[in-house]
Amino acid sequence: MQAAAVKKSASAKKAASAKKAAAAKKAASVKKSASAKKAVSAKRATPVKKAVSAKKAPVKKVTVAPKKATARIRGAAPARTVVHPPSGESRTALVRRARRINRELAEVYPYAHPELDFTNPFQLVVATVLSAQTTDLRVNQTTPALFAKYPTPEDLAAANPEEVEEILRPCGFFRAKTKSVIGLSKALVADFGGEVPGRLEDLVKLPGVGRKTAFVVLGNAFGRPGITVDTHFQRLVRRWQWTAETDPDKIEAAVGALFPKSDWTDLSHHVIWHGRRICHARKPACGACPIAPLCPAYGEGETDPEKARKLLKYEKGGFPGQRLNPPQAYLDAGGKPAPPLGAG
Repeated sequence: MQAAAVKKSASAKKAASAKKAAAAKKAASVKKSASAKKAVSAKRATPVKKAVSAKKAPVKKVTVAPKKATARIRGAAPARTVVHPPSGESRTALVRRARRINRELAEVYPYAHPELDFTNPFQLVVATVLSAQTTDLRVNQTTPALFAKYPTPEDLAAANPEEVEEILRPCGFFRAKTKSVIGLSKALVADFGGEVPGRLEDLVKLPGVGRKTAFVVLGNAFGRPGITVDTHFQRLVRRWQWTAETDPDKIEAAVGALFPKSDWTDLSHHVIWHGRRICHARKPACGACPIAPLCPAYGEGETDPEKARKLLKYEKGGFPGQRLNPPQAYLDAGGKPAPPLGAG
């Protein structure tokens, strides 16, 4: 009986020992599983961390512009300065910046002139009417034949429309333009004795003559200041943030208020020349622009100096200008006259 008790005690001890071993084994298994799980979790987390790191926002590139304009055109490499858009620009600051731009452009285009060939006010008003929806070059190539056949308002007023249409065909919209130039010639003969009037209110009464044409004539044939708001002028003054207006008359008023009246005619030439040669509508040559540090739109076009230089037009790019008979100052500055119609 005692032996049976001892046997039972040994059996209980053995069972307890086995139970303890099983518990230890289970704990070790759980620990191993947890460790493995942690390792997998860490492994998964690593690429996520890398991805997060990769998603860091790139450093914002600051657009810079050449410090002095003409150097870019001549091929030098001037120092560069950060361009600050004139957000919140005061009226005084705007006036100063606008006038400085005009002074800079006057240095770049000291020989700026109207790019229509003319020898008298009558030729200028007719050429300006014909320049709508076409280039000054095309007009200059067309008007020699027109003025050779009809040299005076009286001659053009009495012309056969079909013959005039044939001469003006290269200008486009030749029927409408024929009607305008014959109509304005008749008005000059009937109302002004065959002479082009020198007042704005009289000029705008002529068929085909609006404020833009009137100011071209007043400024360049009569020496009376005026702002010519053509497509180039509109584009550039908005790029420069001189005004946000889109109506030509409102643009004229807004820009005119920034400058003394005596500057208006030359200002128009400077802006239009810049728009034709450098600050183009689709691909402005920002990297070759003389006023880049003053322009809030710098960077809209090509900023690489070499690539920008290839975008330059007319004499800046080494090509002929718009006039067949340009002023001597333009020729002295290296400008080339345009070829006559049919040449080349």
